[in-house]
Order: sequence, then C-alpha cells, then structure tokens
Amino acid sequence: MKNMPIAIIGAGLGGLVLARVLHVHGIAATVYEAEASATARAQGGLLDIHDFNGQLALRDAGLFKEFTALIHHGGQATRVLDKHGKLLFAQHDDGTGGRPEVQRGELRRILLESLPEGTVQWGHKLTQAMPLGDGCHMLHFAHGSSTTCGLLVGADGAWSKVRPLLSDAMPAYVGMALIETWLRDADTRYPATAAAAGSGAMFAIAPGKGILSHREPSGMVHAYIALNQPEAWLAEIDFSDGTAAKARIAAEFADWSPILTALITASDTAPLLRAIHALPQKHHWHRVPGVTLLGDAAHLMAPSGEGANLAMYDGAELAKAIAAHPDDIETALAAYEQELFPRSAQAAAEAAEVHEVLYGADSPHSLVNMFSQ
Repeated sequence: MKNMPIAIIGAGLGGLVLARVLHVHGIAATVYEAEASATARAQGGLLDIHDFNGQLALRDAGLFKEFTALIHHGGQATRVLDKHGKLLFAQHDDGTGGRPEVQRGELRRILLESLPEGTVQWGHKLTQAMPLGDGCHMLHFAHGSSTTCGLLVGADGAWSKVRPLLSDAMPAYVGMALIETWLRDADTRYPATAAAAGSGAMFAIAPGKGILSHREPSGMVHAYIALNQPEAWLAEIDFSDGTAAKARIAAEFADWSPILTALITASDTAPLLRAIHALPQKHHWHRVPGVTLLGDAAHLMAPSGEGANLAMYDGAELAKAIAAHPDDIETALAAYEQELFPRSAQAAAEAAEVHEVLYGADSPHSLVNMFSQ
C-alpha cells in the first residue's frame, strides 16, 4: 500500500471523507480538485445529515464532535403548505429527528482542516485518465501536469471524468428542474413569507411544481422552485437576466399565494437553474482493476435528501475496505462495490418514490401522509 499512490478526483464531501478515513487508518492519499481554492465558490446551503449513513461516516472520520458543533438548531422543523399558503402539516424540531442541519461549507471546512497539509491539490482539473495496465493510471490535468496512481477514485460528481473507465452510462434529464433563489433579512422585509417558511424546511407543493425552502442562519430563506418542464422550456429562459427570469418563473405560479411567490419575485439573487439529471437506478459496472467511483459519480439520482449522506458513507466504506485489505486492493474494491450497488439501487428507487410523493397527482396530500406515517 505504501508504494501505491491513491488519487481521489474531487474535493467534495465524499472525496474528503475518503481521504480522512484513509488518513485515520494511516494510509495516504491525494485529492485532486479542479477549483483553485477552498473558497473559490460558495458551497450551498444547509444539509440534513442522517444518523444511519452520513453521521456514521463522520464517526468513522473521527469528526463527530466537530460535526455536532455545527448543527443549526431548529433546522429539522418541517412544514407542508398548499399553494394558497394553508398549513397542512407541521412538525417542530425537538432534537430527536436524527437528521440535524449543518452548513455544507462548514462541514467541508472541518474535513479539509482534518487532512495533512498538501493532501488536496487545488487547481487540478482532470482532463483524461489513461489505463497503464496492472490497475495503474496516468492522469492528465488541464494546466499541463500529469501523474500516475495505483488506485483511482472518481469522486467527481455527475459529469465524472473517471466514470467512462467503468461505464458507458450518462446522466439523463428527469424532466424536473430546481431553480435556486435567496431571500435575505426575510423576517424584517417579508415577515409573512418568513413565517410561512418557518424555522426549518417548508414544502409548498402541487402536482408538477413546488416552492421549497430552508431557513438559513441570520434571517436567510433559501428556496428551490421546482418545475416539471422539458429542457426546451428551460432553454427559452435567459437566466442571465435575473428580472426577466424571475417574472417568467413566477408566471408558472400565477394562482399561488403572493406570500409564497415572494420567494421568487423578491429573490436577492438572480435565479440559478439546476436541471435534475440521474443515472439508471441500477447503475453498476464490472470490476476494472485499480479504479472505482463514489457519490454522484456512481449513483446520481433525483434529490431526496440523501446525496451528500450517501457520498460520505461511500467514502467511509471504501476507506475501511482498503484498510481491511491493504495488500490486495482488488479484493478491497470488490468488497466495496458488492455493498455499493444494492445500496445505491435502493436509494435511487426511494428517490424516485419521493419525487412522485412531492410532485405527483396527489400532491400535497401525499407528502402529508408520508410525514404523518
């Protein structure tokens, strides 16, 4: 193992957990990240970290105490509204829900700080990975450098550059887009909207569409506008023109309460499009020496609250498999993938079910029934 360089492509949560748990077991790895630095871009909003996967990974990483210090108390509260703003379901955060909310950026920070200096190589955008035989690969980066590795792990997300070494599968648009907006100082400027959003997650949904939000610290409400629309419809919207884009999106909610649509029309930022793509539910591959995948690179699926949790869990499980078989990497990878494939398929099937609950014909009552059970 000492003579087998491990290359992890992508410094997201999954890749960093892999590097950290390997470090805990005395195994070195290098993480190659395309971004120029840890602060090159914003890292998104709150994540709910589940006690049956994400939290287990953080325990394996020896960072559970640091994780608990980041918890946004009250963030597990949940509200379901209809399109008129009528409250259909409410659940307070009593601290026992098993899915506390933390800021993605802060979670990434504690992972980065837990790694030896130089573990993450910033500004290394992978352009090509070439098999050299015996499980080794040559990695070429956009700035012209290259390196070799004895184990290559693709933790590089939906459009992974590593995945083609294992699979011909490509992400496909699922017919749903999420459009991200932010409302700052909501309690003061838009108190009725802030009250509707509550202290945690809010789901205002109907068949084929929805306005979902998370309450962030410091009076911020972070919203996702969900629309079941074809890609051609999305292409007609000029998202570089924030005012026009907000008006076009709001028009899809013309008969909704203004208290809810303020999360579109009053957004302090231009709407940010996130078209939802997914890999096949049972995506898998045959064992290829010296390479594997984790997180979205392995099992991209519709949002269900599991993405970050699964990526971290994958990273921890892969690291433990390597530590259990330090002199037989192929046995380690086979053991990891044997558990990965059924776990991923089940999570993808459940994500599709959640999608139907949220935006199917019985919405929003289908979601109320799910939470009530």
